[in-house]
Amino acid sequence: MTDSSVLGPLSALHELQDRLLDRISPADALLQFHPDLGSLAWYLGHSVYLESYWLRERLTGDAELTHRVAHLFTPRALPLAEQCASMPPLDHLRNWAAAIRDEHLRRLANSGLLPDHPWLAQERLVRLLLQEQARDYECMLMVLNQRRFRDHPDYRVTRPLVAELPREDAATLIQGHYRVGAREDPAAYDHELPPQAVELSGFRIARHPVSNAEFLAFMDAGGYQDPRWWTDSSWTWCQDLGIQHPEYWRQDSAGHWYGVGVNGPADLPPAEPVLGISQHEARAFAAWAASLGDALAGAVLQHEYQWEVAARTGRIREHGRVREWCSNAFHPYPDYVPFPDEGFSDLAFGDDCISQRGASLHTQPPLRRLSHRDGAAPGERHAFTGLRLVLPPLR
Repeated sequence: MTDSSVLGPLSALHELQDRLLDRISPADALLQFHPDLGSLAWYLGHSVYLESYWLRERLTGDAELTHRVAHLFTPRALPLAEQCASMPPLDHLRNWAAAIRDEHLRRLANSGLLPDHPWLAQERLVRLLLQEQARDYECMLMVLNQRRFRDHPDYRVTRPLVAELPREDAATLIQGHYRVGAREDPAAYDHELPPQAVELSGFRIARHPVSNAEFLAFMDAGGYQDPRWWTDSSWTWCQDLGIQHPEYWRQDSAGHWYGVGVNGPADLPPAEPVLGISQHEARAFAAWAASLGDALAGAVLQHEYQWEVAARTGRIREHGRVREWCSNAFHPYPDYVPFPDEGFSDLAFGDDCISQRGASLHTQPPLRRLSHRDGAAPGERHAFTGLRLVLPPLR
């Protein structure tokens, strides 16, 4: 029998996902608003499929349900657009999802309805599925953000955003050996394990993520038009796509910037972290900030180990308001052991997948731990991701 501390949040996430579908029309739920994001209906189906795959097919050998829909929810089985276009009417999908989820909760709540399997020790597989539901829920909120662009609101900014140069408000960490990774946590993903001792040179790390006002200073300085701040590949990416501002920023008729979110347009708070930028943009901002000299000389994008050590020692703030790009590729730790099998995390490792740390305002509690790490393509902009600077130690 699954512990109620896991079963309750799993049921709650099912309900949260379902509630999002109440906010829009059935027709909109079937639409794909961004090429790298599924529709709301697709994410609902994907979350049900994932539970069914692990709790039915892999644990009990019952593949009757999953084999019929695997091509709709398995990555790269079909193009994502084709998978979304193949979703059934929303009421059919919701009824299907509700019946299957009720059965899953019944099996998890009653001992003897699932086999004795090492994956279920300490509810490790169930905790993993809980976190996957949380990830799908956050993606559904990204879809709702993208949907807001369709409305083209006649929004007028009431408090225009004013640019501010990056501030030198950094904490110092001395050279030494530090721990990263999860320790004795059954909720940890396999790529958070095993815990590691890493040696870091001394560094300073910004106490706050880069703010909206600071990023506007980069834009006002011509940051998107100046190739000095970009690597060759990043500059090509920027020019080919015509990138000129963060994903969720727009201008009103007077030329003032505002943000577009799940609840629609709103003024951009100057001190809030900028979000909706790629790693290419994050690196360009860091290079521009370094050019300002003085205490910002040598500014770079943080390595994920620097972030985790600073967060664990309480040196940084606001690491739960925006996901943060790192400088390094998403990689397995030494002595990494896949769980539940080799295919779950292995596909994400590689130079074309960059580490991210922290959490956004929309990240659910199961994913808010300091060892949690994620990876994304360097050009991804639709997520709730910003950046934080790291600086050389003061002499």
